[in-house]
Amino acid sequence: MIIDAIDNVSLYSSLGPRIGAALDYIVNTDFSSMATGKHHIDGERLFAIVNEYQTINPTEVELEGHRRYIDVQYLVAGSELIGYAPLTDQPLLKEYDGKEDYALYRGEATYVRLSAGMFAILYPHDLHMPCIGEPPTTVRKVVVKVMI
Repeated sequence: MIIDAIDNVSLYSSLGPRIGAALDYIVNTDFSSMATGKHHIDGERLFAIVNEYQTINPTEVELEGHRRYIDVQYLVAGSELIGYAPLTDQPLLKEYDGKEDYALYRGEATYVRLSAGMFAILYPHDLHMPCIGEPPTTVRKVVVKVMI
């Protein structure tokens, strides 16, 4: 997992052409009034999901993991905690769903705060629990899905 401020994005563009394209899209797009939902950048190889939601209690979410996509999560507005754990031998709660590209796991997580202007790059071996915050606050976030 990589977490940093968008001001430092140039440090990560060399991680691969699609990750570079995802970061470039984030830097050059005004998400403040973009409609929520899925926005194609390069078909199913690279697309963005714009979300706006209320943060939730950590007891309401489990660790999730992906296989086909890397997540590049960017906070446009608000602040949330994201739980993180490296994928090891955590008990599987929900079998992998290939259509939605996720499985759910039970386990302990370390929490990091993401604030507006920050991003996280989450690889398939990075289990994560996004959307956490107490008290609930409104967050606007973009998740760019980068096909592996």
